[in-house]
Amino acid sequence: MAHYAGRERMTSRRLAIGFFLVLHALWSASIAYAADPISDFGKEAVEVNGTRSGQVEIKFPNIEGVADVYVYSYTPACVSDTDTPEQNSCAAVNSRCRAEPGGKMVVWERQDTRKQGAPWERLEQACLYPGKPPERPGDVVIAVTEKQLRELPIKASTVGSQPGRHTLKGAETNIYAEPSDQSFSITIVGKKVDIRVKPSEYHWSYGDGTSLVTAVAGGPVPEARWGEKTVTSHVYRATGDMNVGLTTVFTGEFSVDGGPFQPIAGNAPVPSAPKMLSVWRSEVKLYADDCTANPAGEGCR
Repeated sequence: MAHYAGRERMTSRRLAIGFFLVLHALWSASIAYAADPISDFGKEAVEVNGTRSGQVEIKFPNIEGVADVYVYSYTPACVSDTDTPEQNSCAAVNSRCRAEPGGKMVVWERQDTRKQGAPWERLEQACLYPGKPPERPGDVVIAVTEKQLRELPIKASTVGSQPGRHTLKGAETNIYAEPSDQSFSITIVGKKVDIRVKPSEYHWSYGDGTSLVTAVAGGPVPEARWGEKTVTSHVYRATGDMNVGLTTVFTGEFSVDGGPFQPIAGNAPVPSAPKMLSVWRSEVKLYADDCTANPAGEGCR
């Protein structure tokens, strides 16, 4: 009986030791998992704008001017809710998320979709609250959009003409644009974005059904050259009042927080106020007098 009792005590002792080893292994695994959440990253879904996504790769709502180049995911910062010396103090960690009930501390990661096979990049810890969309973690890639470019108060070009608002049928009328380079500043997700624009193309409508596209604005010429052909001049074949139209196409580039300037994809067409021209008929007469010999002759006055 004593021998049997001793064996029973030994068996109980072995069971206790085995149970302790199992607990120790589980505790060690819990420590490793909590310290390295990346190993199980992406198995949680995030609630964005009230819609829960079950996919591993999570995209945040689009923000105008923020390039959608990352997908995100998160994992809990702790995997245990106990708060004992033998376990991670998850209750203490999650207690930092007290802005609303049910707050949980998580670790965010993101992947750059611009790079094939890019690794997941670990980001900061942040709080998640039930039913509340989380803030986008990490920095963002700013990319000013064509929509934002076109919403800028870009000043239109002024339309000029020579010999003035009156011109002659059959003669070259010098029509030109007077544009200006312009600069603006906007804010995107708290970052200062400087934008500068410049004209790149000119779309002319001469008012008589003809049109022209040029890469240059043209410009005024000396009075002695009025009637000469220029890059942007036009010959009217009929008389009457003509509304000259012009649309200047602007392109732009942007800089974030004083960084290097980058091109903006797209352009901004800006129409000018139309300019009215009155086209008159000209008459040519031939005279036989030599005005040098007879300054008072017909046609010499």
